[in-house]
Amino acid sequence: MAYELKQELKLTQNLVMTPQLQLAIKLLQLSRLELVDMVREEVQTNPVLEDNADSVDADAQEQPVKAPEKPEIDWEAYLASSTEARSRIDFNQKDDEEDDFMSNISSLGGSLNEHLLWQVRMYGLSEDDVNIGEFIIGNIEEDGYLRIVDRGELSDDELEAATLKEISKHTGVSEQDAERVLKVIQEFDPIGAGSRNLRECLLVQARNLPVRDTVVEEIIQHHLASLGKKNYKVIARQLGIAVEDVFEAVKIINKELNPSPGAGYGIDDSRTILPDVYINKIGDDYVITLNEDGMPKLKISQYYRQILKSNGNGAVPDQAKGYIQDKLRSAVWLIKSVHQRQRTIYRVVECIVRFQREFLDKGLKYLKPLVLKNVAEEIGVHESTVSRVTSNKYVQTPRGIFELKYFFSTGMSKSDGSDIAVEYIKEKMKNIIKSEDARNPLSDKQIVDLLKESGIVLARRTAAKYREALGFLSSSRRKTHF
Repeated sequence: MAYELKQELKLTQNLVMTPQLQLAIKLLQLSRLELVDMVREEVQTNPVLEDNADSVDADAQEQPVKAPEKPEIDWEAYLASSTEARSRIDFNQKDDEEDDFMSNISSLGGSLNEHLLWQVRMYGLSEDDVNIGEFIIGNIEEDGYLRIVDRGELSDDELEAATLKEISKHTGVSEQDAERVLKVIQEFDPIGAGSRNLRECLLVQARNLPVRDTVVEEIIQHHLASLGKKNYKVIARQLGIAVEDVFEAVKIINKELNPSPGAGYGIDDSRTILPDVYINKIGDDYVITLNEDGMPKLKISQYYRQILKSNGNGAVPDQAKGYIQDKLRSAVWLIKSVHQRQRTIYRVVECIVRFQREFLDKGLKYLKPLVLKNVAEEIGVHESTVSRVTSNKYVQTPRGIFELKYFFSTGMSKSDGSDIAVEYIKEKMKNIIKSEDARNPLSDKQIVDLLKESGIVLARRTAAKYREALGFLSSSRRKTHF
């Protein structure tokens, strides 16, 4: 068999992700704050880019800015123009889980005592109670526990009583007053700080969970030793419940409770939401405004533009010109991508306003089922583009601040044949559960029956899924016995 080498030409088509396309996609999915940081960093590293925010503001005060008539920016004209201000855009143009709660301990340091003292002084207590509180806080150790007496062979109950006696002895107040102030401190941030033992620490936190669970509290109160040995069957037998219910309770203890509250007192998972878009109602119309506060006003440097216009007189080496041209292309693509991002967000929000006009006018009951495909077809882009636009973006409306994804929801048919959004069904279920009798909570079947009276037909399993998504436990776990 003979082998030979030969050359041949072949014409094929491939979809290539160019650097420019990658940049556009990256900018599209960034939040506003991330975009501002990214643009500012680029201004610092690219000498051809300049932030012209001050001059734009000055020009805006002197003369009105005319809206452009063309849908796209003429970039050749942009480079050749001597205009210093950034062009404005007409947005209407079409275009393996842990099972040990010791893992909840944070390593963040700091002065726990100062944090608690600030709270006790701001709480509005009387002067005498503040003095009691200062004494208690002064004896709270770094892990968050109150240790005034040696535990020795004392039980939890004996240790708690002995601690109150010691506080009463040193402050000259009754044990009742000492206990009252101590309970106030235990409700401070971090919850559980000032506890006298592990049982009290976990119990205080359990009682402050968003959804109280009586099984969790019962295990902590009376079966902590068995919990430490993982004798779940023993706990289930003593409580008269299924082992599965004990597993669920233990999962909550492991995930939600912190046995060392002082170690992570400084953690704050809350975050400030800055809207990317504002929707304001003016008359009968809704006006959309993009939030560009803090956004650099990008322009090409006049100095480097003049260098590129030079006619090869040798004043600037060719290597330097090549570097400037690379930076120029990068700057132009960044400016174009930022403008394209803003225009796409505007068009998506504009489409959402058209679809969800009744929600903005009348409230949650009128939120319509909406999927990404609807908006994508309306504005002529791919569904993935709409998905990126709505990710980590927030809009402020007359009805509050919402993530853009909030307006996208699957729908269900009511008994009269009309469609209703799942978010409205969940809100309805939430109100039903919150208004129930805590001693006799509603089962999923009863919730389904109540929804049916409102014309909402659900299967029991679907109702259970929505209930869990809302963070509510089953009826047996929501029931309170005291």
